[in-house]
Amino acid sequence: YASFFLSILWIALFSFAMVTWVEIVGNTIGIPSVIMGLTVLAAGTSVPDLFSSVIVARMGQGDMAVSSSIGSNIFDILVGLPLPWLVFLLWPSTPNVVLIQAQGIWQSIFILIGMLVAIIVIVHCQGWKMTKTLGGIMFLLYFAFLVQAFVTEYYRNPCFG
Repeated sequence: YASFFLSILWIALFSFAMVTWVEIVGNTIGIPSVIMGLTVLAAGTSVPDLFSSVIVARMGQGDMAVSSSIGSNIFDILVGLPLPWLVFLLWPSTPNVVLIQAQGIWQSIFILIGMLVAIIVIVHCQGWKMTKTLGGIMFLLYFAFLVQAFVTEYYRNPCFG
């Protein structure tokens, strides 16, 4: 048990350091924190999922690869977001709210839902098999999401014209 809890402690420390460093780098080179979160932080926190999915997919366990990714994202949204907010709000002498300052949060949420539907349709059209075509389409969808996030953030932010 000690190894498990020490591993969690190390992950927490490195996560804190990663967020701090990404924020400093973004501020230094003039990239908004929303963009840094959607790119650098998202990639940095998803690399372990990527490795585990590749390993199990190479073992022929496609269901486990997909389930791991879906489970991880559901955990992130339903536990990873609200738990820190709850701890922050319950901490003495802190505000009663946590402000979400992303300009296009609702737009991103609706695009995420739309992409989820699109992925289900695409996977169905591929015969529920993970193929190179499916991987390429998913990569293009991610790239399209990033493009719209960049455009939304820079268009709505008066500092960037």
